[in-house]
Amino acid sequence: MSEHADLVELTRVFGPFEADVIKSFLESHGIISVVRGRMAPFIYPTTVDGMAELKVLVQATDLEKARELIESMPAPDDDEGPEKPA
Repeated sequence: MSEHADLVELTRVFGPFEADVIKSFLESHGIISVVRGRMAPFIYPTTVDGMAELKVLVQATDLEKARELIESMPAPDDDEGPEKPA
């Protein structure tokens, strides 16, 4: 049986950068993830008929913890994080 047999979808995103951020965030919390999807090799990916849609998959046993972590991720425009220069 494949090592990825028990993977389940955590979320869908529309670009490799967002997928990489989520993957790295999960891995920093001990959750292994896999990104799958169809991505045409363009410099500026666009979402046309799901072509830039990527799925972030985790093991079924990690799904609940991964969902909680994703919900707690700070948004890019949150004021949490390093202080901004005055």
